[in-house]
Formats: sequence, structure tokens, C-alpha cells
Amino acid sequence: MASSLRPAPTGLLAADDPPPVGLHNGEASSPFLIICDHAGNAVPAALAGLGLPQSELDRHIGIDIGILGVSKGLSDHLQAPLIFQRYSRLVAECNRRLDSPSFMTPISDGTQVPANQDPTAEDRRGRIREIVEPYHSEISSRIDRKLATGHPLILVSMHSFTPSLRAAPAPRPWHVGLCYHDNRQFSDLVLTELTHQRDLVIGRNEPYGVNMAEDYSVPVHGEERRLPYVEFEIRQDLIAEASGQAAWAARLAPILLAAYARFDVEARR
Repeated sequence: MASSLRPAPTGLLAADDPPPVGLHNGEASSPFLIICDHAGNAVPAALAGLGLPQSELDRHIGIDIGILGVSKGLSDHLQAPLIFQRYSRLVAECNRRLDSPSFMTPISDGTQVPANQDPTAEDRRGRIREIVEPYHSEISSRIDRKLATGHPLILVSMHSFTPSLRAAPAPRPWHVGLCYHDNRQFSDLVLTELTHQRDLVIGRNEPYGVNMAEDYSVPVHGEERRLPYVEFEIRQDLIAEASGQAAWAARLAPILLAAYARFDVEARR
């Protein structure tokens, strides 16, 4: 069941704005914790759509198309908690460190973002305080509580990628990519399971890898805490419709369970 965590209005978010943090199966006790940084494309009313038409917010620059449906389906299959962010990555990029140039990007895949051209210090603080911090605080607190029980925890980070960039057109043939850095123990097990599916073109740190200097979610919640993790990137044309989202959720769930079974056996040796 989906639920929401709503902070008290303090400036940027009004009472009618959606809460930044969404939960699905929040009370589930699976060893998996699923996070989705770019699940939504909401914009606070005070930011007037960032000066963009809705068609731009609906593009991949504003949202990871299809990934929330996949993530909810995966959460249901695994009975795992899902934490997701409702606000657009153009409002505040929750998978970037605060000093990254793309945290409040002024341009994304050829589109200028008017509200991000010269934001005030207070505007920046409001986006961090009311959108970014509640999301990552929820992830951190859930990890802390789970680890305190002594039970295992695997972080699953869900993303999707566009088949084609306007600013840099080039073939992107991968159906799914895995992103990882040094802590590859669980990711390698997932990769092995994926390679058994002969119909997939699999990216290994393609179309993106983990940038420890600029990225946030996997570097901070996974790598820095030495937490086993896997980060998926699924091509958006495969999951734009509900049927594709359901199919990918059903495909990834047994892969994760098989990888976890092997991970658990190896941990006990």
C-alpha cells in the first residue's frame, strides 16, 4: 500500500503541494529496500512549473519515465519497502551532491530551465530542506533501523534512461544497465543472473556508471556504508506503458531473489 510522508509547510511547499516522499509497502520486511530518485515530475506551485511547458517536464529530463510503475511492481513481488521521490529532478536532483553543477541544472539535454538560471540562496535552501533532505533522511533512517535489528539489507536503486538524447544523439542499444563502483559483490551476482536471459542487451556501467564525486544515492547509502546494492537503468521505451512496467517487475524479481540466495550462501561460508 502506498503512503506519504508530509513535512509541515515551511516556505517552498504549500499545503496543496504533494509531499516529496512516497512510500509503497512501507511496513514490509523483505531484505530488499527499493529507492527511486526520479519517480515523479511534480513542481512546487511556487516555482510555476520552473518556467517550462508540461511537455518538457514529461520528457526524460523531468522524470525517469516508467520507473515508478516498475518499482511498485517489484516492491509487490518482493514484498519490499519502496521509497520514492515525487518532485522532478529539475527542481532538485536527488541523485547529485549539493555542490554538483547538475544539482539544480540550468540546462538539460538541450532544454534551458528558466527557474534554474539564477536561483537565490533561499530558493536553493528551500529545495534542499523541503525536497531533498526528507527523501534521503527517510532512506537513511530505514537503513539504520534495519541494520540495528541485525537483519540483512540489500539496497535496490531504480532508474530509467532515454533511448536517445537530443543533445548527443548516439545508439543506446542496452535494454538494461547495471551501475556500480567498488562494492560489486551483489551487483556481480545480479549481473550473472541477467546474463542467463539471452534476449537482453546488458550494459555494464552503461549508459551510466556511478560517479562517486557527483552522484549521491548509491555513493552515500551504498558505497560509503559498505551496504550491498544493485542499481538498475532500464530503457524507457520498454517501460513507457503499464504492460512493460509489469513485465519488467516480474522479470527482475526472480533475478534479485536468485542473486540474494547466492549472496546469503556466500556470506555464510
